[in-house]
Amino acid sequence: MRTSQALATTTFSNDPFFQRFGTHLPRDLRAQAQGLSWTEFAQRFSPTGGPVRLGSWTSEHLGAGRHTFTATLGLGDRISSASATATGPIAALTSMLFDAGFQLEILSFHQQRTSEGTATFILAEHDGERRWAMSIAEDCNASARDAIIAAANLLHR
Repeated sequence: MRTSQALATTTFSNDPFFQRFGTHLPRDLRAQAQGLSWTEFAQRFSPTGGPVRLGSWTSEHLGAGRHTFTATLGLGDRISSASATATGPIAALTSMLFDAGFQLEILSFHQQRTSEGTATFILAEHDGERRWAMSIAEDCNASARDAIIAAANLLHR
C-alpha cells in the first residue's frame, strides 16, 4: 500500500494541472506534461498565437437539435466569415476549419470544472501527427472552441 501511495504522490506531484487545481490531467496528457511548470504547460498545450484565430461566434437555433453557427476567423493574414449547420459548436467549428484548409480530427475530448472555469483537453490529429491542446474559459462552449483553435494552431504551424 505504501508503494501505491508513493506512486500516486509522485505522479500527481509532477502534474502541473493537479498542482494548480487538485485534479489530474487525462492520463496520456499527464505523461507528456510530467515535470512541467504551469507556465511551461500552458505555453506548450495552450498556445496564444498561430495561423488560426477565432473572433466573433454566434448561433441560431433551427429546431430539431440543429443550429447555424457563424464565426469570424483569422486565417494567416486574412479575416473571413464562416458558417456551418451542426448539432453543436464542436462539430460546427471543426467543419469551418476543414473548409478553411485547417483539417483536424478530434480523437479524445475531456472537460472538467476548475476554480478558473471549465478546462477542455483535446487530443487532435492531422496527417498522422497527434497533439494535445487545452483551454480554460468561464463558459464550457468557449473553452471547447478555444481548445480546438489551440489544437489547429499546434497541428498547422
